[in-house]
Amino acid sequence: MQPSAVPELAHPHPRPIHWVATATAVAGAVALLPVLQPGSARAAQPAAATQSRPTAPATPPATAGVDFPIVCGTVKAVVAKKATGDLDGDGRPETVAVVHCDAPMGTPPDGVYVLTQVPGTRQPRVVATLVDPKDRLTVTDFSVHDAAVTATLLGYSSADVPSCCPDVKSGAKWQWNGHAFIRFAHAPGPGT
Repeated sequence: MQPSAVPELAHPHPRPIHWVATATAVAGAVALLPVLQPGSARAAQPAAATQSRPTAPATPPATAGVDFPIVCGTVKAVVAKKATGDLDGDGRPETVAVVHCDAPMGTPPDGVYVLTQVPGTRQPRVVATLVDPKDRLTVTDFSVHDAAVTATLLGYSSADVPSCCPDVKSGAKWQWNGHAFIRFAHAPGPGT
């Protein structure tokens, strides 16, 4: 028989001290695992994209000085109501304005317009018409809530109905679908 090339182990029989040393080494390795592991996974964001996000809430577009697409002749356009909210989910508020001509008599029809700000400026611009004044509607119970515009619309059953006395009442709700504002039927409010 040939002698072994590997020298005999110094301690062929484990003793309790060996078990304690092994347990201490394993516990130390387990304790270090959280320190040695990488941080939680995150999508890499370019520094420019992170810096471009506003830290304070954005200011909604103002209605002053806006050229609304309403024809008023010799009188000026008046913003009768306005409300703000983030309608498209981009984190910046839009302003929705109810506008009519400042007529000395009668009930001029309303137009409802969505305003946003030109990127990089404080200049507001009209991006959508929800109610066209040509439709001869008066807007009441108007609000912006939960990324939607709601209003009660007063109108006329025919051209023979005098503009002083609308005889049709309906409710409308508009929501952005990613491409355009979609109008839905909505229960009209109590106001007239």
